Amino acid sequence: MDTGARQVDVAIIGAGAAGLMCAIAAGRRGRRVLVMDHANKVGKKILMSGGGRCNFTNLHTTPEHFISANPHFVKSALSRYSPWDFIGLVEKHQVPYHEKKLGQLFCDRSSKDIVRILLAECAAAGVEVLTDCPVTVEQLGPPHRLHTGHGQVQCESLVIATGGYSIPRMGATGYGFDFARQLGLAVQPTRAALVPVTLEGRKLRQLADLSGVSLDTETSADGVAFRENILFTHKGLSGPAILQASSYWEAGKPMDIDLFPDLDIAEHLREARRERPRVELKTVLSDLLTRRVAQRLCELWLESKPLDQMSAADIDQVERTCKPWRIWPSGTEGYRTAEVTLGGVDTGGLSSRTMECRDHPGLYFIGEVVDVTGHLGGHNFQWAWASGHAAGQHV
Repeated sequence: MDTGARQVDVAIIGAGAAGLMCAIAAGRRGRRVLVMDHANKVGKKILMSGGGRCNFTNLHTTPEHFISANPHFVKSALSRYSPWDFIGLVEKHQVPYHEKKLGQLFCDRSSKDIVRILLAECAAAGVEVLTDCPVTVEQLGPPHRLHTGHGQVQCESLVIATGGYSIPRMGATGYGFDFARQLGLAVQPTRAALVPVTLEGRKLRQLADLSGVSLDTETSADGVAFRENILFTHKGLSGPAILQASSYWEAGKPMDIDLFPDLDIAEHLREARRERPRVELKTVLSDLLTRRVAQRLCELWLESKPLDQMSAADIDQVERTCKPWRIWPSGTEGYRTAEVTLGGVDTGGLSSRTMECRDHPGLYFIGEVVDVTGHLGGHNFQWAWASGHAAGQHV
């Protein structure tokens, strides 16, 4: 034992959602816990999430809402810390919240309420949280020896909760991935996910002036479909459906956007032709898609003419163009605007029950740094709470 170093039972690198939850669970067990973060405040990603209101969980979270090289890995942690467990914490602190849609729960007031809950629970459990505190792991044990911005620290359990690359302006780095690689651990390839896609050249020029228009769609990539809105932007496409599909999209592949997810557009046009034969195609489409989008479709790919002049082939062309409308993104907006990082520390090297590294006793990886990526809508926070809680029971 190094008598010159500060002694704690558990040292956690990263004061985000997963790290703070782990600290709370460990502190409640009587463990001496120290949380350290290089940023100047805790929970920065929590604070900016959900438009400042934090979509802190989802009522319908299941293992099927996550992407991982091992889709079974999430089951253990999620089964032992459910959305209702975190809701109980929110209600204990009398923080008002509401369901927006699709099981997504948001704070009524501010994301700051979630950070306050976590810090209050840390304080009650005797956890110390340090900011502006960069950390270097000098020696793996146990005991593990750390060099920090506040001196030497020695601990029995070391938890890596440093998140991913997404939103670097918030202080995000690849620290956890780099550390895992240095230890010889497998790291699944990483890329930006839950992120807007971009278009280039002629494709962008055709659509850029539709920026701000939103449409209800069913959007898919690699055969996985999401029923949500898309949003035209000055760079390409965004909106919940695009963000969801981006996690499954690969460069050089298309995205398919069904512009009429609840409608047999061919039958709709045939019926409209019987009832309003002199109405032009773009007018009918305007009622369904907005005037600007309908006009652009007709300018680019469809001929707008009175419905009674449309042949069966013309109607088939509308259906082929819009169900689905196929786009070929040039890329994504990258980590700058991505909500999460896809990939991460391979789950094959971790215990699904404890999150402990199989090859390095007393070392744990939790949260976004692990190869577990949730769908949009509070699922990633639920993984943070669940994985943090799982590790906190054992560190």
